[in-house]
Amino acid sequence: MGNFIGKYGPLLIAEIGGNHEGDFEYAKRLAQLAIDSGVDYVKFQVYTGDTLVSQVESPDRNKHFKKFELSQEQHIELAEMVLAAGVKYTSSVWDLDAMVWLDKYISLYKIGSGDLTAYPVLRKTAELGKPIIISTGLSTEAEVLEAISFIQSVNDIYKDPNYLAVLQCTSMYPIPNADANLSVMSRLKELTGLTIGYSDHTEGSKALMYSVAMGAEVLEFHFTDSREGKVFRDHKVSLTNPEIKELIAEIQEIKGLKGSNTKQPVAIEIENGHVQSFRRAVYPARDIEAGEIFTTENLTVLRPNVGIDARDYEKLLGKSCTTSLKKHQKLDWNLIS
Repeated sequence: MGNFIGKYGPLLIAEIGGNHEGDFEYAKRLAQLAIDSGVDYVKFQVYTGDTLVSQVESPDRNKHFKKFELSQEQHIELAEMVLAAGVKYTSSVWDLDAMVWLDKYISLYKIGSGDLTAYPVLRKTAELGKPIIISTGLSTEAEVLEAISFIQSVNDIYKDPNYLAVLQCTSMYPIPNADANLSVMSRLKELTGLTIGYSDHTEGSKALMYSVAMGAEVLEFHFTDSREGKVFRDHKVSLTNPEIKELIAEIQEIKGLKGSNTKQPVAIEIENGHVQSFRRAVYPARDIEAGEIFTTENLTVLRPNVGIDARDYEKLLGKSCTTSLKKHQKLDWNLIS
């Protein structure tokens, strides 16, 4: 089915998130730049301050998110803009009521790290039956597995790796490279058998490139037009349009280097005769008289592999030759008694 297969291999998701800082015109400019970068998905976050953060327990955070809000009409316009350009649209829908009017624009849902333990959000999303990507920042291994089990209990379609992807993530902005922990991806793959990937909060794109080499099938990264002069923290870990194009070029090179997982001689080895010229065969180590017994003293293995393969060396020991042999001449089973 390939829900998590991108144009260049791994699915590429440009997370604009809150980088528009509540400015709709700026949001549209960022969306167009992301569209032009070649990504598979352009991603936003849909929320209101009052449906996300307690006014009582965290009034400052509540005000922050209110300042970054976009209206229903603005979110729909952004979704339509992205889709009209032939790119896919997705969002972290943090206001569950928004799913009613946004669902028709979304082909897969993203669960952010902060909502991995928000089981009402997981349930509502899983009930829709669309592919889900879940980030795992802040989480223990047990919490990740519990969340996956809960999603699968709501809808067993999420036992299929074409419907559920799990991303390694560290929820800080930015993080040092030592906290990326890309090796978690292989552990999650081993434990779940699901699609795995990486959601990046480092500076630059090296972690993303290395994650592809390590098997990431989905890449999510923040996106901006420029990091210069920006105060909001997410800009610092964001890639720009030219940087995404550089990332895509690197991904194509990595894909070429990874090649096939079938181990066999490749055409260039065969065409240049290296299977024969680099390998060894059995040869007389010295002149051998007719009837003389083959021993480790009068046989050797040399290149090229013509005549009797070096793997048959021990089969010759104790046998004898039917005719005299010259040092280093090609052997043939017809000469062996």
